[in-house]
Amino acid sequence: MSVAGDKRRRDAEEALWLQTKGGLLGGLRWTGYGLFAVTIANFTIPVFRRQTLAIKGFLVTCSTIFGLVVGAETYLQGYEQKQRAEENELRRQARYELAKRGMIATETNIAKWREEQKQALVDGGKIPEGIIPTVAAGKTS
Repeated sequence: MSVAGDKRRRDAEEALWLQTKGGLLGGLRWTGYGLFAVTIANFTIPVFRRQTLAIKGFLVTCSTIFGLVVGAETYLQGYEQKQRAEENELRRQARYELAKRGMIATETNIAKWREEQKQALVDGGKIPEGIIPTVAAGKTS
């Protein structure tokens, strides 16, 4: 598999893990909210007290599902925002470096610049001047 394919697979696995984590945490949180609301309603609203256990369970289940969906989506959107910020910073750095060389920052030139940076890291183990270390390594702290 290509390097880009490996990165895409790792990103997908990380996104899946974060989405699962967010869904579980959101589901637990909203289950608690649902149980709390049903308990309070049961003790304070006489009409609600007469409702069946199935209706009360349904309300708790609805809040749990809501928490699962919202939690998973929140974590996934946060991950995507982080990915976009990293990519934008890398592209900004590439545009700056290419402009210093008098080149136009086309997609092809940016891809070549990325390869040059990767090769410089592999060959010298030293980050070229003007490169932010976390961006050159492809990660942010």
